[in-house]
Order: sequence, then structure tokens, then C-alpha cells
Amino acid sequence: MKSLPVLALVLSAVVGPSEASGAFVQFEPPNTPTGYLARLLVNETPFPGERAYESETDTKGAMLQVLWVLHCRLHFIPRGYTQQQVAGVRSEDIIDVITGTGGRRQCEGFYRNAAGRFVTDPRVEERLDNLLQIANSGGKPGRFAALLNYAQGLARAYLKEDIEGADRYAGLKRVGSVSVTGRAYSWMTDVDSFHPGGNFVTIPSSDAGELGGNRFFTLRKEPK
Repeated sequence: MKSLPVLALVLSAVVGPSEASGAFVQFEPPNTPTGYLARLLVNETPFPGERAYESETDTKGAMLQVLWVLHCRLHFIPRGYTQQQVAGVRSEDIIDVITGTGGRRQCEGFYRNAAGRFVTDPRVEERLDNLLQIANSGGKPGRFAALLNYAQGLARAYLKEDIEGADRYAGLKRVGSVSVTGRAYSWMTDVDSFHPGGNFVTIPSSDAGELGGNRFFTLRKEPK
């Protein structure tokens, strides 16, 4: 759905993502559901020094809301809609909601290869490696470590138990004169010309519809 530029930083001391237990952050492998989901949350949100970054709180809020979109596409399909219409897939597996099925990708950079394994584009791993290097450098954990650990923790908790944190759009009833379903069912880079089309309705900034450089979208209560 969006890609963020890889930070071009030269570090004097580089600590790899899978180094010794002294590392501040260690991400789970990309071939695990928890590692894969965490990569999506990181890929879709800005970090310090990147365009659209505002604060740690804003980026964490965006990560949580992206997770809620995926969750809603699995478990909260509104009356009058089908999962295929909302999510582009028919599945009970969050990995399918991320990758899409039948060759149709849902999240840019995340897909299943010819063998059916869920994988990422190289740029996703390159950016993550860079973020991990920054997070694991220095004498103590900072903002990078806090954000990466939050993403991995959200993914781990979700797949083990349930989603942590409230859906800020759950109670949304109207956007202007349009009655809506509540909850968000899509997100895109916050550019005026970007819109998923169809029955999706832009959640305005007055309802906190912009988070972490993303714009979130709900659905018309009555489909066209």
C-alpha cells in the first residue's frame, strides 16, 4: 500500500538484527506469522528522520490502527458487504489478508511466491535491517528500539491472544452527510489523490483519520 524510503545513514558501529542477546531489539524471522505481521506494521509507518514522522505516539497509533484494519477485514465485515468486496480475499488467515490471493496483492511489498510461501520485497528487509542497526547501536534503547519492539509485541500478542488497544474508529457513525459503518477497512498514504474507491469513505482529520502519514477509510453504511 505504501513504501517508505530507506534511511541512508552511515553507522560507525553496526549491530545486526540477530546478534547476541545484548541487542535492544530482535525481530522474529520473516517466514513466521509474527515476524511477517510485525514487518508489515513497520513497513507501513514512519520512523524518526523519515517523511511523515511526527512522534512515537503517532507512529504507534498508526501501527495499531493498521492492525485493526486487518482484524476488521477478518472479523467485522459489515452487513451488506462480503469479505471479498472489503478485503479482496475470502479467508480466515491474516496472512492472506496481507498478501492477497490469486496473484492479487493487497499490501505492496508483501506477497506469496510461486511456492506459496509468504515473502517480502528486498526493500522491506533492507529498511528493517537499517532500522534494527540504528535501534541496536548506542548505549541504551531509544525511539527506534521502542517502535520496533512495539510492532513486534503487537504482532506477537495478536497472534497469540488478541488485539491490544481500542479501535479508535469503532464508534464512527457519520462522515459529513454520509452514514458509515464505523471501523476502518483500508488505509493508504495520505495524499489527496489516493482513495481505494467504491464504497470506501475517507475518515477526516477531525475524526483522527490521519495517522503516521496514512489516511484511513471506513465504509458507507448502505452500499451503492
